[in-house]
Amino acid sequence: MYGNSPLGGDTEKVTLTPEQRQTLREDLAGVAARTRELLPGEYVVGSEISDGQTGPRATIAVQPPVGSVVSADYAPEDPENATITDAERDDLAQGIAASAALQVKQVMGEETTPTAQ
Repeated sequence: MYGNSPLGGDTEKVTLTPEQRQTLREDLAGVAARTRELLPGEYVVGSEISDGQTGPRATIAVQPPVGSVVSADYAPEDPENATITDAERDDLAQGIAASAALQVKQVMGEETTPTAQ
C-alpha cells in the first residue's frame, strides 16, 4: 500500500562507523543532560542507542515521579551527518520534559493544583 511513498517499501539501512556512533552517543547524552536541567530531581532521565530495521535509533526516556514513561526517538537519516544539532538537542529536551510534566499533571489531576493565597 505504501510502496511508492516514503512511508513504506524498501529503504536502505543506515550504518554508522564506530566514530559516528560514539558522536551520536555523546550527542544523546547532551540531550539527556539538558532534559535533566529542565526537570526536578524526581524525574529519572535515561538514553540508549539501539539498532532498528533502518539503522541506529537514539531514544531518550523520562520516568516521571507518577505515571508512565515518556520517550522520544531520533533516527539519523544521513550516516555522514549522524549528529544531533544544538537546536535539535534543545527541541528534543524541551519536548520530552514538557511531555513528562504533562504526564504528571494528567495523573495528579486538577484538584491537587496549589491555590494562591
